[in-house]
Amino acid sequence: MFAKPFKARSNTAVKGSDRRKLRADVNSAFPSLTTENLSELMPSKEELNVVKVYVHKGDAVTIYTHNRNPIIFELERNLYPTVYALWCYPDLLPAFDTWPPVLEKMIGGADLMLPGVVVPSSGLPEVQQGRLCAVTLVGNRAPVAIGVATMSTREMKASGMKGKGFNILHTYRDQLWAYGDKSCLPNMPPVETENAPEVENVEQIISQKAVPENQVPDKQLENLCLLEVASVSLQDVEEIVENSDNCEEREDTQDSDHCHTSPQENMDSLLHQCFFHALKYKVKKSDLPLLTSTFLRNYLFSCCPEGQQVDIKKSSYKKLSKFLQAMQQRKILQVKELSKGVESIVEVDWKHPDIRAFVAPAPVLLPSATAEGEHLYQPPEIVSLYGISTKMTPLFQESGHRKGDLLTQTDVRSVIITYVKINELVHPDNKNFVTVNPIICDCLLDKSEQNDILLLKWDDLVTRCLERMQHSYQVTFPGCSPVIRKGYIEPIDISVAQRASNKKITMIKNLELYGLDPTLVASLLQQRVQASATLIVLPGTKDRVQVQIQGNQVSQTGKLLIEYFKIPRKYVSGLDLAAKPSKKK
Repeated sequence: MFAKPFKARSNTAVKGSDRRKLRADVNSAFPSLTTENLSELMPSKEELNVVKVYVHKGDAVTIYTHNRNPIIFELERNLYPTVYALWCYPDLLPAFDTWPPVLEKMIGGADLMLPGVVVPSSGLPEVQQGRLCAVTLVGNRAPVAIGVATMSTREMKASGMKGKGFNILHTYRDQLWAYGDKSCLPNMPPVETENAPEVENVEQIISQKAVPENQVPDKQLENLCLLEVASVSLQDVEEIVENSDNCEEREDTQDSDHCHTSPQENMDSLLHQCFFHALKYKVKKSDLPLLTSTFLRNYLFSCCPEGQQVDIKKSSYKKLSKFLQAMQQRKILQVKELSKGVESIVEVDWKHPDIRAFVAPAPVLLPSATAEGEHLYQPPEIVSLYGISTKMTPLFQESGHRKGDLLTQTDVRSVIITYVKINELVHPDNKNFVTVNPIICDCLLDKSEQNDILLLKWDDLVTRCLERMQHSYQVTFPGCSPVIRKGYIEPIDISVAQRASNKKITMIKNLELYGLDPTLVASLLQQRVQASATLIVLPGTKDRVQVQIQGNQVSQTGKLLIEYFKIPRKYVSGLDLAAKPSKKK
């Protein structure tokens, strides 16, 4: 259902009364959820929005998001949990195992066929036709998809495990998952594997899982399939098992009690590891005061081991401020509110026993020693948004939008085209022109034009519409929730100034808006051009720093930002100030 991108019609906050009704509906649909579970899923004092969308097949779907993560979606008055919700409550639905290659087919939009279902030694869960079920991967209890059973468990067995088993509605890594923070699939070992006997080869694994002979993965395509046949070779299974065994060995070596810890305790452990890693190896005294948000984004996240992701909301602290407050009580650091509503780390006790005792899990490269091509920075995704103003509301209300809704340029163009076609405004003699009706006249024409202009070209129509809407932009950093701000995003500004003795310096500012660490940028520039660089706090600000480097280094700065950090060229200004190459005599 969500294999292809969908269009959002509206995005509004859920009111208190509607929130209570939603809780009651969810409780009715999933009685196993306790009152405490519902409070965690939909907290009373945290952001909860309702997003109405059209999927590519034309179905109208209502999505409920908590802190911008989709948790529930509604289709034809039925409520369904997303993978984000199921990762918090993995036992909410009866689960059926499948192989990892099958997941790739389901992400592409295929349904789950019964030959792709792995039958465990304990047998299949007992379900009736039409029951909502979860799909998991072998060796991991975390759901990767949800679907509706096309037949009962008894009918599945009677059919010899052949035919379609589940109509898949939503999967991990589909467009609904991508609408959230794109969290990685958590690792939740199956309960029954804790006392599982050791196995020496793949044949033993297959026999212990009680997979019928006609389901043993081999090179025969028909033995494991979806709507489109997907084969899993014996070598694939060996790799899956080998990776699983390696993970178990690493977990046993690092912590023998890991299987007995809860996901929240695991997240606390990962958070502490990344926190001490960042303080000991990343943060310098010259970096202070350091914005807590910058510390989280540029320092703590970058210390996360590969394949894992820090999510403070899944820890016992829930918020960064509470975590830093706890660290402050342990006298590891000091946090102050240097400006209203903005907290910064102002002091760090690097002699604290906890920092001294921390040992990094792998060798750490300091920013100054980082080799090119090994940087951890990922550019943010920046999307221009257009808000519907009071004056423009009549033009958008037919499509179900309201004042204040934010749309992308593509959405605006689609709404305009739909409006023109529904109202039959395309000029009969020349389809390149649109007839100006009273609503278009009031919304898009100036008073001096209203009596003179009767037709508008398509491009002119869309351009005028975009110009008269309220401009905003959305910035999404990897691993963070999207942030929406009004106006236009300032580009990274490169300028050249002349100092005494006809010397020139290059100045770079606004790096923080794109999640770039000015210290790292200055260090890399120094290595490239072999010139001294300094950092200067911009006047009137406490958290904005300007990099200054000797000489006209615009060309090298541009290459560093565009080619190395992958910042789009349109977000870098001043590239025309680069020194022109001297003419050869």
